[in-house]
Order: sequence, then C-alpha cells, then structure tokens
Amino acid sequence: MQTLQELGEAVAERRKALGLRQQAVAEQAGITPESLSRFERGRGAEFGSRKLLAVLAVLGMELNVVPTGQAGTLDELRRERNQA
Repeated sequence: MQTLQELGEAVAERRKALGLRQQAVAEQAGITPESLSRFERGRGAEFGSRKLLAVLAVLGMELNVVPTGQAGTLDELRRERNQA
C-alpha cells in the first residue's frame, strides 16, 4: 500500500469480508464509528497509530513496515496474497 487512503480501503474491505459493521469494530477498538468511517474513506487525518493498531487487532490484521522499494505494488501484493 502506498497511501493512507489505500490502507483505509483495505480496512473497510476486511471489515466487510468479516461481516462486521463499523459500529461493532469501533466499539471493540475504543474509537467512534465516525472516526472509523472517516479513516475508511481516506479522510481520517487525525487517525493516529493507537487507533489504527486497535482497529487492525479487532480485524485480525497486522501492519508490516518495509524499506521503500521492497514492498512491490499493491497489485503484486494482492496477487501474492491470493496465491497463498
């Protein structure tokens, strides 16, 4: 992923795949549903690392940090994930 908007979209995609509503995820993560909604739409400039990590934990996701140029494109990562 290259942008926070892409990260928000991935969170929304995972949440929907799990059949979870924003309200339920937000409550479990200790944030407001409005904050989660803004983040998923790429409008969460105030969405800090604590909030992000809490949401990822609720959704069973993790964040991997890699040096620039080591991650590949979003399409390559999706293909790799689908092959696993």
